[in-house]
Amino acid sequence: MTRDDDNAGRRTASRRGFLSAAAALGTVGLAGCGAPRAESTAAAENAAGGGEAATERVAEWSGSDATGVATDHPYTTPRTTIDLDERDGQITVSTTPCRHRLLGDETQGGPWELPEVWAWQTPDTDPSVPGPLLRVTEGTDLEITYDNSEHNRPHTFHVHGLSKSWMDDGVPTTTGQQVAPGEEHTYEITANQPGTHFYHCHYQTQNHLDMGMYGILRVDPEGYEAPDKEAFMTIKDWDTRLSASTAGGDVSFSHRDRNPDAFTVNGRSAPYTFHPEQGSPLIVEEGDRVRIHYVNAGYESHAMHTHNHGFTVVEKDGGVIPEAARHREDVIPIAPAERKTIEFTAGADPGVYALHCHKVNHAMNGDTYPGGMIGGMAYESVTDSEQFASVMDLAGYEA
Repeated sequence: MTRDDDNAGRRTASRRGFLSAAAALGTVGLAGCGAPRAESTAAAENAAGGGEAATERVAEWSGSDATGVATDHPYTTPRTTIDLDERDGQITVSTTPCRHRLLGDETQGGPWELPEVWAWQTPDTDPSVPGPLLRVTEGTDLEITYDNSEHNRPHTFHVHGLSKSWMDDGVPTTTGQQVAPGEEHTYEITANQPGTHFYHCHYQTQNHLDMGMYGILRVDPEGYEAPDKEAFMTIKDWDTRLSASTAGGDVSFSHRDRNPDAFTVNGRSAPYTFHPEQGSPLIVEEGDRVRIHYVNAGYESHAMHTHNHGFTVVEKDGGVIPEAARHREDVIPIAPAERKTIEFTAGADPGVYALHCHKVNHAMNGDTYPGGMIGGMAYESVTDSEQFASVMDLAGYEA
């Protein structure tokens, strides 16, 4: 280690296929699209555009232009869940350059892609953005090995919320250590704080986090009582110029002038978020106790709103909110790197409901609404309805 819908038959098939796909994806438990205007790096990690030429490129850039930047990278896959209890707390992670779909080929408004992201992967899982959901029980000693044999930049592993030794903090600026290309390093950390935590690379964080190197580490307390349905939602804002410029596109980018033009839930923009295999829709039954863990991996705050379902915030940044401090809400602000867990009962009129950022320009794809940072929740009893089938059509899903 060194420094740094047409007929009932189809609707029934769609329902069965959707439920099967959603279960396989592990989402629960264990409208039109364009693309945004903005500005982006002809190379490098810290490039900054300037002058009249850069200004002209900025004015001409539209987020959908990122799709046209050619790379031969493999595509990311949906996030997987890894039970670290089954591995005695040991895991090896690495980084792979990938192409990433914001909207699928068959999704309304698609395709829309980021030509290059830096995706976390393990020897047993394909690369994904966000990275794998790491789940473990309180008190487990973790050995997280970062293997940097596949990428040409230094990286680290840094996790919020857990107490650790100085040299296992994963921050080159304060430890003088980073994992250089071709090297590996093991971080020894104890899962000593229950809660939902955020991990990311802390080398050149302004770029590496923004290129997709983030994920969730969930520490369950001893005797954890799981709800009927549980979902982990990582929300993020993106400026597509960073990805495009890193991939060699003819556009300049500076973080001093970052202007998000893509907004995602678990790496997808609506309506792709509703796709049961590629997105992360939440399927509930009447009376279910539902818990959603939100993690903000972006650089802006987001106001997350649940349609027709009031909730209480039960955890924040790994701390349990006392019962006396809880009250009914239906929209909460979530700051960058902040984690909030909400809980509610699925007791509304059964239907399909949006879970979205109420900064409404974040719920758009370019100039088109709806899109962007909109997730969805559907009652199982309505998955054979025409309305549900219409949502699946928008998402590009066919049973």
